[in-house]
Amino acid sequence: MNRTLIFALLLVLVGGRAQAQSKTGTTIGQVLLIEPSARLAAMGNAGAVASTEAMAAYYNPGALGFLPASQAQFTHSPWLADINYDYATVAIQNGASTLLLSVTSLNSGEIEVTEARPSGQTEFTGRRYTVQDLVFGMGYGRRFTDRFSAGLQAKVLRETIDKSSLSAFALDFGVIYMLPFNAVLGASISNFGSRGRYQGLDLRVGVDDDSEVFGDPSNRDASLETETYPLPIYFRVGLGLPVKIGFDQQVLLAVDAFQPSDNTNSVSFGAEWAFRDILKLRSGYQNLFLEDAEGGLTFGGGLQYEVSGFGLTIDYAWNDFGARLGETQRFTFGLSF
Repeated sequence: MNRTLIFALLLVLVGGRAQAQSKTGTTIGQVLLIEPSARLAAMGNAGAVASTEAMAAYYNPGALGFLPASQAQFTHSPWLADINYDYATVAIQNGASTLLLSVTSLNSGEIEVTEARPSGQTEFTGRRYTVQDLVFGMGYGRRFTDRFSAGLQAKVLRETIDKSSLSAFALDFGVIYMLPFNAVLGASISNFGSRGRYQGLDLRVGVDDDSEVFGDPSNRDASLETETYPLPIYFRVGLGLPVKIGFDQQVLLAVDAFQPSDNTNSVSFGAEWAFRDILKLRSGYQNLFLEDAEGGLTFGGGLQYEVSGFGLTIDYAWNDFGARLGETQRFTFGLSF
């Protein structure tokens, strides 16, 4: 059975480019695709088998079953185009079970509303608007044996553009299996849920049924109806292998294969070098084979220390998104208790 699972994973990795078609721009809720963990972002976002931090539940809710302690984590990222991304989560462990709460915020800040003039120039109208995404999540994971865990996470998404918004509901499910030869196998499906439609005051318009007929009601209130769009469903399968180097060093190797509903299949991989479980350096590559990829090289590092029974972690990640988009950085702060 174990050989069958590994063989299936290798088939996914090798066939990552096969028979997939890009549908970029056809789904809503793109905030759901921003990975929160600075640690895993530095490893190319290969996080299907990660289970040592609460944010690993984003990649695979099955990680909650193997979480070593209760944790609180917060990530801030100055995202692309001066957008601010924040993610906070708390995981409470109770024996073999763990309950998780999370909140995600993506905010554009104030954007000026301008009007085009006959001269071709634009003029500021004096009005500003914002674009904001909020995601609230609740997850539960359980370790059923010393080798197997499974988890589920429910999320509510709300996107707001000025005076219009949409809402959607999504579920994540994942499993992690510890293989006999110290390797770890994980798989998850994310964002399986409802479709969303924009509604709000920005879609209100005035209508004149026939401008050539006098005396009929004109400029009546009406509302435009937008189409409904799906969420970006994401299937992820990964393999991890920790390798001991002497007494005080370890290297963790990880590789993930992805099958998204709105793009082509891809592969990401990364590595983490740890010295005495205190100092950690990481690097990786993300979105290999992705047709519309902007991502690439990743690197970062972290520190972990215990004070008065509390575990403190600070992680940093740098991700390359190509010449057009530039780069992003993530900062994650964690507390174990």
